[in-house]
Amino acid sequence: MTGSNDDNLNESKSCSTQYMGTHSNFKLSYNLLRRSDGTFNRELAEFLDRKVPANTIPVNGVFSFDHVDRSTDLLNRVYQMAPANNAQWDIVNLEKPLSTTEIVPVIIFFHGGSFTHSSANSAIYDTFCRRLVKTCKAAVVSVDYRRSPEHRYPCAYDDGYAALKWVKSRTWLQSGKDSKVYVYLAGDSSGGNIAHHVAVRASEAEVEVLGNLLVHPMFGGQLRTESEVKLDGKYFVTVQDRDWYWRAFLPEREDRDHPACNTFGPRDKGIQGLKFPKSLVVVAGLDLMQDWQLAYVEGLKISGQEVKLVFLKEATIGFYFLPNNKHFCRLMEEMSNLDPAPLKLTLSIRTPFFFELFIVSYFIDLKFFEFWHVQLHCAIMDAYDGH
Repeated sequence: MTGSNDDNLNESKSCSTQYMGTHSNFKLSYNLLRRSDGTFNRELAEFLDRKVPANTIPVNGVFSFDHVDRSTDLLNRVYQMAPANNAQWDIVNLEKPLSTTEIVPVIIFFHGGSFTHSSANSAIYDTFCRRLVKTCKAAVVSVDYRRSPEHRYPCAYDDGYAALKWVKSRTWLQSGKDSKVYVYLAGDSSGGNIAHHVAVRASEAEVEVLGNLLVHPMFGGQLRTESEVKLDGKYFVTVQDRDWYWRAFLPEREDRDHPACNTFGPRDKGIQGLKFPKSLVVVAGLDLMQDWQLAYVEGLKISGQEVKLVFLKEATIGFYFLPNNKHFCRLMEEMSNLDPAPLKLTLSIRTPFFFELFIVSYFIDLKFFEFWHVQLHCAIMDAYDGH
């Protein structure tokens, strides 16, 4: 088991309520945050996004701390497994490597949010990064990149690459007998897009990245695909929403065939001949952008790069915020196959009661969402109180 039943129960309970609360706020505030003139209500967005501080005293076996790179002012939140000796708790040792014998992967994580929402200290991403540390036995560095529309392309990519160079230069993130930093890039939604473009820069500069994990990455293009038409507005996101975020992120007066959006599109320079990392691309079958994600996988193959596609037919965006469901377990299982430093996992496959309840809430009409959110929240709490 990943942890005790009580640990899994408490974490699942925390994730479920955070997840439903986040999506509730997300849907109800969508139009309030995005303005027709292309600006964004950052103050309201920050108010609605629940933040959590880093903690050097471990919580469920994981501690974290924030680091600001003085040369770039970029904040990275670092997560590591807690020392076995509790006398060492609350002491962040930046002198010793992660290990001198075993390989400890370092996952650089880029959060989602369509380049605009969330941050490295958002509660829902803090919880997810902690889960990655525990299940993958890895260190995780979550990057607090600059967001649009205040900071357009290529700011997020610049910050991502700066974070990669920073991680590579940290001796205390080294591991293994050869004393090197074993780096993987990972991200969901816009974070997956950032991970790809950072990996391209790394490949061009011959900076080693061992693997790319993209979870329903945010790509697009000018043409409308079958999935965009079929799933428009069905599961939280509309095509019109996506178009707004691309206009907010891309250079002014650019269209969605810009290479940042349409990778392997008509204006992309391609990655043929580059030593590009092995890629794992996870596509949610209920994500309206899936056709662009599948085209991305084909583009990697045509470019001669190694890629594995995991298509989760019944998954929605954000499925990985529920740690004890079959889609999350599949995601973690696939991550364990990234060589040459496989992530060793022990998975809990128990599906708690809240997951079935949440599925009901996920498919209801927007106008009833708040009512059902309250009712389901109460039902979940009652179920756990009687567990």
